[in-house]
Amino acid sequence: MYHAHRYSRNAWAGEPEIDPTMDYEEREQIEGWEMTPYECLDLAYGGVLREKSVQAGSSTACIISLNAASGVLRSANLGDSGFSILRQTSMIYRQRPQTHFFNCPKQLTKLPTNNARRFARACIDSPSEADAFETKLRDGDIVVAYTDGFSDNVFPSEMVTICSLVARAGGTEDEQVQAMADRLVDYARQCMKSKLRVSPFEREASRVGQYFRGGKIDDVTVIVALIRESS
Repeated sequence: MYHAHRYSRNAWAGEPEIDPTMDYEEREQIEGWEMTPYECLDLAYGGVLREKSVQAGSSTACIISLNAASGVLRSANLGDSGFSILRQTSMIYRQRPQTHFFNCPKQLTKLPTNNARRFARACIDSPSEADAFETKLRDGDIVVAYTDGFSDNVFPSEMVTICSLVARAGGTEDEQVQAMADRLVDYARQCMKSKLRVSPFEREASRVGQYFRGGKIDDVTVIVALIRESS
């Protein structure tokens, strides 16, 4: 994510917004270029591979861009992190997780160069395998991005309910989206510690013939965005 930020901070989610009243010389001074989430993911992965201080590791990745001019959302997702789009009281899109098999998500990988033979059977995934998605958002849509520590413990219907309840409670829009993120994280943490409640992870385990009870202890990150159309 450090490299993703480094490459994207001078880029646009779409074509740069240029004031039509500007003359040619003024337009040429607008810096930045259009970058897709896939391009950002590919550049960031290359940055990690070249970074000498990172000897080895692996990670899932979910990168989303929001074009303020057109309302277009674009994404590139590899692995079992993901995002959902809520419209009113319905979930209109949910990113499907990418896995090699149960509990083995696709991941961007960097292996130690001096021990390559030890990892001959390792699963090594590239940015080109990421799922790409694009859609036009509407006023009032809510975008929720999350790690698998959230989606393994909270069902989609529960996410919709929590966001709806927070929205009804009122407050400023900034307060609402922060409250949604806080409530979603808190609920996921409660669920992962419970052995009495069936979790999404337990249900998926049973589908492949494995026994697992209750929630799955894992890291949880949630980011919430509320889309507003301005005149």
